[in-house]
Amino acid sequence: MSTTLPNAGGPAFYTVREAAAILRCNKNTLYRAIHEGAFPAVQIRTRFVVPAAAVERLAEQAIETGTCVDVAQMTAERRTSREVLRTTGGAW
Repeated sequence: MSTTLPNAGGPAFYTVREAAAILRCNKNTLYRAIHEGAFPAVQIRTRFVVPAAAVERLAEQAIETGTCVDVAQMTAERRTSREVLRTTGGAW
């Protein structure tokens, strides 16, 4: 079974091992971040997969800003934004 989207260039998801290799970190470090809610992932029963878009977005932000990207901070900001939208019904 292919993990690529139809008519797309790359995979839609990476295994945690693949994402860790791309990010040049230990897979256990990435698993800890996922379990702490500090890194985006999709859980299917006991297995986790990482959206390729999340890995690409991290690289793009690092290049655009020219600074260190803190994934935990990004995740917290996204979580706060979703909570605000949920509590306000999507209106500010």
